[in-house]
Amino acid sequence: MKKLYILLLAVFTLNIAHSQDWKWLYPLPPNNCLSDVKFVDSNTGYAVGQYGTLIKTTDGGMNWTILTSGTSDFLNSIYFTSTNTGYVVGNNGIILKTINGGTNWISQISGTSISLGAVYFPDANTGYAVGSEGTIIKTTDGGLNWISQTSGTTNHLLCVCFTDANTGYAVGSDGTILKTTNGGTNWTSQTSGTLHSLTSIYFTDTNTGYIVGGGGIILKTTDGGTNWNSQISGTTNCLNAVYFTDINTGYTVSDYGNIFKTTNGGTNWTNQTSIPFHGLHSIYFTNINIGYAVGEDGTILKTTNGGANWTSLTSVTSNYLFSIYFTDANTGYAVGSDGTILKTTNGGTNWISQTSGTSNCLYSVYFTDANTGYAVGWDGTILKTTNGGTNWNSQISGTTNCLNAVYFTDINTGYAVGSEGTIIKTSDGGLNWISQTSGTSNDLRSVYFTDINTGYAVGWATILKTTNGGTNWVIQASGTSIRLTSVYFTDINTGYAVGYATILKTTDGGINWTNPTQAVWISLYCVFFTDVNTGYAVSDDGIILKTTDGGANWTSLVSVTSNDLCSIHFTDVNTGYVVGYNNTILKTTNGGGTWIPEKPKESPDILIYPNPAKDKITITLQKPSNFQKTFISIYNLQGQLLLQKQITQEQTELGINNFTTGVYVVSINNGNDTFVLKFVKE
Repeated sequence: MKKLYILLLAVFTLNIAHSQDWKWLYPLPPNNCLSDVKFVDSNTGYAVGQYGTLIKTTDGGMNWTILTSGTSDFLNSIYFTSTNTGYVVGNNGIILKTINGGTNWISQISGTSISLGAVYFPDANTGYAVGSEGTIIKTTDGGLNWISQTSGTTNHLLCVCFTDANTGYAVGSDGTILKTTNGGTNWTSQTSGTLHSLTSIYFTDTNTGYIVGGGGIILKTTDGGTNWNSQISGTTNCLNAVYFTDINTGYTVSDYGNIFKTTNGGTNWTNQTSIPFHGLHSIYFTNINIGYAVGEDGTILKTTNGGANWTSLTSVTSNYLFSIYFTDANTGYAVGSDGTILKTTNGGTNWISQTSGTSNCLYSVYFTDANTGYAVGWDGTILKTTNGGTNWNSQISGTTNCLNAVYFTDINTGYAVGSEGTIIKTSDGGLNWISQTSGTSNDLRSVYFTDINTGYAVGWATILKTTNGGTNWVIQASGTSIRLTSVYFTDINTGYAVGYATILKTTDGGINWTNPTQAVWISLYCVFFTDVNTGYAVSDDGIILKTTDGGANWTSLVSVTSNDLCSIHFTDVNTGYVVGYNNTILKTTNGGGTWIPEKPKESPDILIYPNPAKDKITITLQKPSNFQKTFISIYNLQGQLLLQKQITQEQTELGINNFTTGVYVVSINNGNDTFVLKFVKE
């Protein structure tokens, strides 16, 4: 039983650390930061990066598909030993391996939680990974086992390469250069002559090598690293990668999107191109003419003439998608800046751009049936379609104020709200829009109706309510003086409003609004509930919050982007979509997953026994706790919440008779911290 217990815990750890509950849909490839690119032949290449991004091309970069990495960790480096066998390393000690060209990636036990910055294999079985705090690990069996080596430094190591089976180099922070001549058994320090971080190293033969790094530094050796001589790069920007196609021709890329080239072994370097504000992190050539560079915002560049010209393979955009709405499980619409309207008919797999007829920003979209929809936006813009988006026709709104949200209570009756307290209503399907008196000059951001007469609008320090279809709007006491951006009701009495550092709830139809949850310090832009207890809110930096107890507690879900998120919509309790900055569209099919810390806190003051257990477990808190705020939650390995209970005393007994055999995670939240423990059901 002990061996099974250890095995199950290993599986449990992988599921926690490498959960991917939100899938990137659009644009493709993702615009997450890319840290490394490698090709295995002239057409087949891979790139890795932020939020577990792992993408593949089989046509020389023209098209890229997303591979399932199984993690949201930052992936820093990729290396292939053959067409099908490859390795990826990343933060938190993650090592992934594929033996089928990336179709499947298997997590390996690295033996460390240190972030790994680079991986290199001198042969099919022998490989090295380096990382923070001087970490060097080695495998001699194709990654099955990794053994720690003594580097002799605590500086961060950022790159590693070998010139033969025994001779290798590692570089890193504070000008660190290490060399081994016995396959890593011993590593000796070399003199770099700089304190800049050294980011990348490349050898053209056993003696000749190059290093690049901070401050635009380029070093060259012609004697196997005994001496390193500085070259003039022509920049002070950090150089992140170096690659040579022959003994004389090489390239390096910078934090500021520069690509430099030498044709005389580094004596001179010339700036080939610049992609402002999109730093480049990696460069790779498949032959002397064809090369690729990747970096910030998903940037992928390609040259077919040795760097004379570089073409972007991705659409680097700063466009926003502000709103998303689905009419059924498969058909949805997203609208955004520059008049963007996108449509999917296959659950988000493909998105087709529609002709909106405007370049104004569109902030909200709403459909009354499968064919009839409305989009509103800047300068009083209102668009209507009656054929599922094939055509969009402009309507006369009667205002030039910005319209931020639109909502219909039936096929004819709709409302739009906007700046300076604007509220307009149509009762004939948008043919005419009539201005209503809101009683405020504050900007209004969101509108929601619980029936044909009762509706709410929220905005800057404002909550309005109507009980007569908008004839009168009454200002309600919100209890806040800051911006509210979204409102949603789960029934006629229960509603939520979110905004800057605020989540408000009412249980009496808006008479009173309270903040039932812990403080949040982020701007929330949209709130959506799938049932009376389960709700979601989205924010800056890719943050997605979820509640399963009607807003009493909100936890952050694992996202796959750092882009700002603006709108969220679910088609059922499990299937949801999010849109935001850089045209981002995300999808979940499991209710967004469940937040579990990737580095869970463990407390010696919390005990679970017996463990393993058959019928029941006892959880003991050995230190005083605030029982008004302490909750126990039990999840299975798929992240499904199986049991949740408030703790009312130091010792709590829970029945687990109905649990199947396996490993379970216990999350204990005391209002400030979340502690995670594990138990096995026999």
